Amino acid sequence: MKNILITTGIFPPDIGGPATYGAIIEQALKNKGFEVRVLVYSRTGKVLPKGLRHFWYFLKLMPAVKKADAILALNAVSAGWPALFWAKMFKKKFVVRIVGDYAWEMAAAKGKTSLLIDDFQKNSKRGFLHSVQVKTCKQADTIIVPSKYLAGIVKGWGAPESKIKVVYNGVDFKPSDLSKEEARSKIGIHGNIILSIGRLVPWKGFRMLIKIIPKLLELSQFARLVIAGDGPDKKALESMIKNMGLEKKVFLVGKKSKNELAIYLTASDMFVLNSGYEGFSHLVLEAMTAGVPVIASAVGGNKEVVQQGENGFLVKYNDEFNIIEAVKALWSDKELAASFAEKGRETVQKFSSEKMVEETIATLK
Repeated sequence: MKNILITTGIFPPDIGGPATYGAIIEQALKNKGFEVRVLVYSRTGKVLPKGLRHFWYFLKLMPAVKKADAILALNAVSAGWPALFWAKMFKKKFVVRIVGDYAWEMAAAKGKTSLLIDDFQKNSKRGFLHSVQVKTCKQADTIIVPSKYLAGIVKGWGAPESKIKVVYNGVDFKPSDLSKEEARSKIGIHGNIILSIGRLVPWKGFRMLIKIIPKLLELSQFARLVIAGDGPDKKALESMIKNMGLEKKVFLVGKKSKNELAIYLTASDMFVLNSGYEGFSHLVLEAMTAGVPVIASAVGGNKEVVQQGENGFLVKYNDEFNIIEAVKALWSDKELAASFAEKGRETVQKFSSEKMVEETIATLK
């Protein structure tokens, strides 16, 4: 096996887990002597209407799949389903990586469901996107998932357990070499910084983090919340901050590159991930790599990384009391915060990008 085709929805300079993963795997495969081609859906036929864009991507895949020995699809729908068609046509090995329930994400983002992902799995009417991702998984030769939690989700779709391979995300993140004060000067924000990062969508729990800031200000007048990311909830969050009079306490700083995020992490006292769903979070590992204490919601793959009271705090999603108490504990107990930082760095060693790459290559072979 020499030629590998990676099909993906996004790829650097796009920001996001699949883009980061795709770049790491592409470079690693090249370093191992493989010939690698990447076909990115988001860059195909940008001026075309959506339906024609899908069709154009489908046509571009045909010669690329024919030449490849194996196909690694980084999602089951935009990149996976059309690649699977040609893989079956030309009898090529097809591996798909599932990092979440795309049907649920789209339904939640468009306001078509208020259910969280686990409850959504019990819904008998999950729509067209769900049927596409299920068919892709059932017909794939192998399904890679980044957590045991997601292995359970995919198994629930009817995919054979023998096809499902857990390959944990590896962290490939370089912390900033600035001091905390230098980093704070660089970003222009000083105080007791709570950092949260992610796509600005409802299930990421940013509204609750903003809501609790007045109570945190009672504990520390220097409390500051910094949210990095972009997405459809941006205007609603901006309005909430304005209506609460928190313009100088809460900062929406937009999308940031990995180098910029390293500076924001260095500037922060803690990283909080109040998410209703996480398949497996790169961000938790990156925060731990940077030596930043972590508070994460006890959902999905988070529970496979954060051990309660050992290397971080697990809290109930969107639970005001839980989150405030966790923040207060880290502010008041510097030894605990330092211990979380040290244990976090130790945890990251178990999730190396080298291990992820080796297991992925073994799966492709």
